Amino acid sequence: MRAEAIAAMQPYLVDHFANPSGSHRASRGARLAIDEARDEVAAVLGCAPGEVVFTSGGTEGDNAAIFGAVRRHGGVAVCSAAEHHAVLHCVEHLKGEVVAVDRSGVIDLAALEETLSRVAARGDHTSVVSVMAVNNEVGSVTPLRDVARIVRRLAPQAVLHTDGVQAVCWLDVRDVVLVTDVATFSAHKFGGPKGAGVMVVKSGTSLEPIIMGGGQERDRRSGTHNVAGIVATAAALRATEEAREAEVRRVASLKSHLVATVLGALDDVMETVPGAASVPGVAHLCIGGVESEALLFLLDEAGVCASAASACASGALETSHVLHAMGVDARLARGALRLSFGHTTTQADVEHAAHAIIAAVRRLRK
Repeated sequence: MRAEAIAAMQPYLVDHFANPSGSHRASRGARLAIDEARDEVAAVLGCAPGEVVFTSGGTEGDNAAIFGAVRRHGGVAVCSAAEHHAVLHCVEHLKGEVVAVDRSGVIDLAALEETLSRVAARGDHTSVVSVMAVNNEVGSVTPLRDVARIVRRLAPQAVLHTDGVQAVCWLDVRDVVLVTDVATFSAHKFGGPKGAGVMVVKSGTSLEPIIMGGGQERDRRSGTHNVAGIVATAAALRATEEAREAEVRRVASLKSHLVATVLGALDDVMETVPGAASVPGVAHLCIGGVESEALLFLLDEAGVCASAASACASGALETSHVLHAMGVDARLARGALRLSFGHTTTQADVEHAAHAIIAAVRRLRK
């Protein structure tokens, strides 16, 4: 967590623990803290405070957007084949449409046009289109403005949702929020606490709540507010945005160095999405002649925290649906390696990781 987030949340874990839904003085203080955090989040995201809904994180937000749109408006849910499972599983559960992606893991715009046209031609309507801003596994960036133009033209009644979880540290999130109807974010991806998140629901966008109860968040998301988490989320978001441009340059240099070092030392290695087409925070390699499970074991022994895919799948090691959708050769996909970079990553970390990867691959190829 960022120091700013820790400092912001500490008083609400210790001294100011009142339920903000109460009517006494302590509750009013907690409620004021939420209101101030909401104003802060809205200012960073470029939306109105009333459009900010506090959630438990990205998975809840994604579910709320997709199920909320379909339950309110009926119709068909649409997403790309490379979405996070929090989106993909919702759309599959609703028997919606899954659209192909290109070699970079970005939704195929022609296929999206065909899908929306086909839904309309059969007399149905699209209720929600969900496309991630940044792919959580390979780091590719979706051209959301292009997606929005297609959706507004072919399915103007549809809710356009983006999973913006991976975008905050690397993109101008005001642009992400601007072109969509609903955008969802997770605090721990930008130095906030786990179990806290933000959903921006634009004015005029109607979703059926998926959590019923006391009517918090203007009846959009019931449940006692996580005051400490909300306050910390706002502090982390502000600190991240203030440092973003400098961090993008710094981390991009670190990522470029790591990838160049590994590619220069090993053959039969592919950078899955070349650096210019992916965010600085994700490096993804496909390595021939090794299995991810064995490689990760050796890297863990060397003190390198890495994964074969995103860390959101309960520790499961299985073939990546993202790489499959991208058409990556199965031989290379079996040696998938994903590394994350952030505000705490140093040059020393990168040097150590690069040399550990090279040593581990050489050992496994013997």
